[in-house]
Amino acid sequence: MYPIGVVGPGSERLVERLAEHLAHHGSVGVIANEREGAGSANDEPAIDDPSTDGGAAVTANSTSELDRYRRGGVKTVYGLDERGWSALGEGMDVREALYAMAPTCEFCVVNGTIESSGTTLPQVVLGDAGLEDAAPTPEPDANAEISGGSAATSGSILTRAPDAEAVDLDELRATLPDTEPIETLESLVEKVKRSSQAPESGAIATFTGRVRAREDSEDTTTEFLEFEKYEGIAEKRMGRISTDLEERAGVKEVRMHHRSGRIEYGEDIVFVVVLAGHRGEAFETVEDGIDRLKAEVPIFKKEATVDEEFWVHDRP
Repeated sequence: MYPIGVVGPGSERLVERLAEHLAHHGSVGVIANEREGAGSANDEPAIDDPSTDGGAAVTANSTSELDRYRRGGVKTVYGLDERGWSALGEGMDVREALYAMAPTCEFCVVNGTIESSGTTLPQVVLGDAGLEDAAPTPEPDANAEISGGSAATSGSILTRAPDAEAVDLDELRATLPDTEPIETLESLVEKVKRSSQAPESGAIATFTGRVRAREDSEDTTTEFLEFEKYEGIAEKRMGRISTDLEERAGVKEVRMHHRSGRIEYGEDIVFVVVLAGHRGEAFETVEDGIDRLKAEVPIFKKEATVDEEFWVHDRP
């Protein structure tokens, strides 16, 4: 799922235009982030109907009926009617909403900035919003060690415009394949379940790598890891590994994804998902898949402990 953040005066109008445009190219989610500091000042209130484009939405707005249950102490409420569904709950931030949408949406437009620590989005900036501290989209590194790739970054500015109507939606959509999509274990599993070979498949095996605090009780505690990858090359290598593994008897489809940027303790880093005829080839292939990914894909890891930060490839 490709996320896009929209900030600045008129962001609500651009979210509406962009969601309608993207709905012609896939399923769309919208997150109306109305919390203080979200970056949508001077806009009208966010839309109430979370199902108008056939996608899903997480919104701070709620009906009085749902709110009545919440006041009674209920943690989460779903409302179903002829238009679709709506929900009201607590404890969810924008990052969690994005990850909840990833299994069912191909695009997600966020009205306002993402507030989770260490997580940023590719953004469209309207007016002068964030002008004093926003970083421009980095240029590709012509001296990269691996030919044909550039260091991937998150939080880049896709485009700036004076107002919502000035944004060329076709041009904006064309930039999305160069950004990093949000993938989760659930989104990859849903993709292999939709495979044309799913009817002949009786097994899905998965691997999830996560940030651990320590190897053992004597180790210094790890606070976070930071990954950098040459986006074009890393994706091509993972695609090549997947294609090789799919040549095996009984293996129907292989999906891989490795996150980049800062990843906190306890968060997921990498996923391998294998769709196969039977469990034997599924388990064997998922193990070989993660082993080959770690050995063959150029991804660089920095570890931050409570004492120091260091690039792992610089250590013996």
